[in-house]
Amino acid sequence: MTDAAIDLAAGARYTATGKRKTAVARVILKPGTGEYLINGKPLDVFFPRATLGRIIRQPLETVGYENRMDVIARMHGGGVAAQAGALRHGIARALLEADPNLRGELKRRGFLTRDPRVKERKKAGLKKARKRPQFSKR
Repeated sequence: MTDAAIDLAAGARYTATGKRKTAVARVILKPGTGEYLINGKPLDVFFPRATLGRIIRQPLETVGYENRMDVIARMHGGGVAAQAGALRHGIARALLEADPNLRGELKRRGFLTRDPRVKERKKAGLKKARKRPQFSKR
């Protein structure tokens, strides 16, 4: 945690990109009071669901920076849950840029893993990706 003092004094900005499904979050971390600004809106306005807010705060709470870093993010694509996951991924990656020593803890909690589950494409002749048309004997 000694690097935190250096980070705050430098007034530096740490940027990273987080992704999940089709959601993309461009994240900027900078020293501050723990405020979140997502597409120009505060966290509780952009993500009114409490569980999503908890998911987003996890990486900063894990390393104890929740009241020392401001998060500014631009989001697009995906739904609300995917956007929350993308934002969590982006915050974790930006933290890594700020302090590489945090890698072990963030990786152990699974914050650095990009969730690979994406909707499978629809195949020709099928109703969905795998659903077949109903068989008709006559």
